[in-house]
Amino acid sequence: MSSSSSDELEERLEEVFDDILEDTYNNIVDSHHNNPVRRLYIERDRETGHERLWNDYFCENSTFPPNLFRRRFRMNKDLFMHIVHRLSEDVPFFRQSRDATGRPGLSPLQKCTAAIRLLAYGSAADAVDEYLRLGESTALLCLHKFTENIIRLFGDEYLRRPTPEDLQRLLDIGEIRGFPGMVGSIDCMHWEWKNCPTSWKGQYTRGSGKPTIVLEAVASQDLWIWHAFFGSPGTLNDINVLDRSPVFDDILQGRAPRVQYVVNGHQYDLAYYLTDGIYPKWSTFIQSISLPQGPKAELFAKCQEATRKDVERAFGVLQARFAIVKNPALTLDKTKVGKIMRACIILHNMIVEYERDGYTQYNISEFEEGDGSRSSQVDMSYSTETSTNLDNMVGIRTHVRDRRIHEQLKNDLIENVWNKFGDQN
Repeated sequence: MSSSSSDELEERLEEVFDDILEDTYNNIVDSHHNNPVRRLYIERDRETGHERLWNDYFCENSTFPPNLFRRRFRMNKDLFMHIVHRLSEDVPFFRQSRDATGRPGLSPLQKCTAAIRLLAYGSAADAVDEYLRLGESTALLCLHKFTENIIRLFGDEYLRRPTPEDLQRLLDIGEIRGFPGMVGSIDCMHWEWKNCPTSWKGQYTRGSGKPTIVLEAVASQDLWIWHAFFGSPGTLNDINVLDRSPVFDDILQGRAPRVQYVVNGHQYDLAYYLTDGIYPKWSTFIQSISLPQGPKAELFAKCQEATRKDVERAFGVLQARFAIVKNPALTLDKTKVGKIMRACIILHNMIVEYERDGYTQYNISEFEEGDGSRSSQVDMSYSTETSTNLDNMVGIRTHVRDRRIHEQLKNDLIENVWNKFGDQN
């Protein structure tokens, strides 16, 4: 009797437990609404946004004059319309489409203006909502589509290696400034990466305690950026970045145009960059003199440091034009961060090309009229299809890093600068 009573008690307890469990589950389910949460719809009246934008900047009698357009879009109206036209022609995303009800969508002007404003001001994605009438997710999509296609459509032209004609112009300007054979200045810039993944912070964080990504660039006097190598971790210094950089790949592989120039009676066949003191003493780098002794060395250091500021000015102008590369990067994806930097450099070079004549102070017409006084020459007939074997590459690499040529070239440049500007000083 005791055994059967115990079994009945256990069965009864199991039934009671199952009833309590079922009631509890039903109460929890009933406490939640079964209706799905719908995304909040906001009627932004995008047609009014386009009409306001058109009347403010693009109609015949626009509200704001060209100087304010240049200030807010970072470029003149002709250049901006050229970009909008190319994007709307070649990229379906930037064409105005209609929804299922036949209502027109966002115009190309709205999409491109949203992207430019985010690049120019470095603001949050929803900052353009009130004026342009497009939401945060749409503004971010416009930004990333814009940067991708700026690189695809304009990258080959506006972030190219110097052509023989470009090199000759750079050499002529360098000769006027007292540095025959100089084709630009090279340096590195760090861009803070605020939303760097936690697992990568040790690799990208340096003494400042904040993760950064390094940009190596070569810039000329007109602020055109000829070389941009972006993506190295912020723990690397300029020499470590140089070891990874493709800046000398064309020379090592025999694709670069041949250059010849004469300094102080000596002939050289490798162009060089002006650098700060951290770079190695190669035949392609010329640094200043840290402790100049005598008037010749002092004048050379003064001229070299002033001329080398071209790349620093280019970094400053790039950050002033596009505040997104001055403020900490908010994007988690390193690939998107790289595309933003690359697109900003391309846009910067496009603006330089359109406005270069307004601020370039060196006149090279004396060289263009006749080559008699020109000491720097580029072989215009040189073919870029020249092949090279391993022995040639090793020989060229040794030539690029020749310290003896570096010392001789630097001494010749000291004499050349003194002969050219010594009387003025």
